[in-house]
Amino acid sequence: MNEYPRPRPGSQPEYASPTYKSTTLRAPSRPLIQLPHSLSELTGPVYGHNPIGPTDNDLTLHFPEPPQGERIIVAGRILDEDGRGVPHAMVELWQANAAGRYRHQRDDHPAPLDPNFLGAGRMIADDAGNYRFVTIKPGAYPWRNHDNAWRPAHIHFSLFGPAFVTRLVTQMYFPNDPLIPLDPVLQSIPDSAAQARLVSQFDLSITEPEWALGYRFDIVLRGRKATPFEEAGK
Repeated sequence: MNEYPRPRPGSQPEYASPTYKSTTLRAPSRPLIQLPHSLSELTGPVYGHNPIGPTDNDLTLHFPEPPQGERIIVAGRILDEDGRGVPHAMVELWQANAAGRYRHQRDDHPAPLDPNFLGAGRMIADDAGNYRFVTIKPGAYPWRNHDNAWRPAHIHFSLFGPAFVTRLVTQMYFPNDPLIPLDPVLQSIPDSAAQARLVSQFDLSITEPEWALGYRFDIVLRGRKATPFEEAGK
């Protein structure tokens, strides 16, 4: 039976991390049973019943008025282990607004909601694996993991290949954020080099003059330099 490659043990965050308290309740208490992928998992279902619109990758154009905050461009490539671009992956992102609040009913953080910011977007990578989003730089927010706990500014990414079983989820952080060394989510990755692969790089070539700063975030799907993913292969 063919299967998608699974990550090597220890190369991705573990289910349970003592300082990341919510993992205590959701981490498995017994060894996992690995089930082979079925033909239906390897070949479908596929996405496409909701067509992607021409402005779905620009989170500043979803409403008549622009959102509040610092406009940024986030761009990069989806790569395989040999540095080759992976074409036509569907890339989704979601994030908090500039005040650090999600547009979600469970987010009761007393920061203002922006009526002109949905906080989610998607697009299909091109033939060379390139993607590009225009959005607002998210704010930090409290998350009650421990006393005076704040999550660094970050953007969630989701990638789909040809089938749902190929979905990978990760997070992108911003350079020089003082909250990064204090974040139990990022620190749950034991390899410091792997942690660094989740931090975007300021890129002047992506920046557009007098309009928006640019950040590069390449996502490597597998191999020794793979981007850490949430619960990858588990």
